[in-house]
Amino acid sequence: MGIFSRARDIIQANVNDLLDRAEDPAKTIRLVIMEMEETLVEVRASAARTIADQKEMRRTIMKLDAAQEGWADKAGLALSKGREDLASQALMEKQKVAQTSAMLRSEVEILDEQLRAQEDDIGKLEAKLREARSRQNALTSRLETAQNRARVRAMTRGARVEEAFSRFELMERRVDMAEGRAEVYDLAPIQKSLEDEIAELRTADAVAAELAEMKARIQARH
Repeated sequence: MGIFSRARDIIQANVNDLLDRAEDPAKTIRLVIMEMEETLVEVRASAARTIADQKEMRRTIMKLDAAQEGWADKAGLALSKGREDLASQALMEKQKVAQTSAMLRSEVEILDEQLRAQEDDIGKLEAKLREARSRQNALTSRLETAQNRARVRAMTRGARVEEAFSRFELMERRVDMAEGRAEVYDLAPIQKSLEDEIAELRTADAVAAELAEMKARIQARH
């Protein structure tokens, strides 16, 4: 595919449509940007060659114009000396040079049109490239947001968190039982021995300490 046809395809392409059809939009936008950058470099290089060709042709035209003046002077000199044959030959050479000059001028005009088309293509390609890069930034931002949300959900809904909360609920149940036993004594006072009271104090302290430790671990994870 030629540079210009590829550039036209890129200019006419709709970036949004390409991304909508892509299985991996992030990869697709990277490839699109690479293609645009490569094509832009090629079109700029082609435009530079066109400018160089124009300059060379214009220099040649200037030399041909000078050559026409030279042959005209020679024809005048020959004619003034009565050498009409030489004057005629000089004028024929002048005509040949003039034809070559006219041909080069036509080619310069063609190159002018080509350069204008290249400049137009470059402007449109740069606009498309800005659009693609903007879309890439938006996609990257959305992808990062989605990944962060996935990590948060994995942390809050993972098996380790569920296990921790299950153990937390078990400890709450044990505390409820301990409190229930204490409340039973309030409802129907029973004479407890000194050993029973000390054992209850130790159990309550152990349960409270383990519960506090579990709460601290869960808070540290969040």
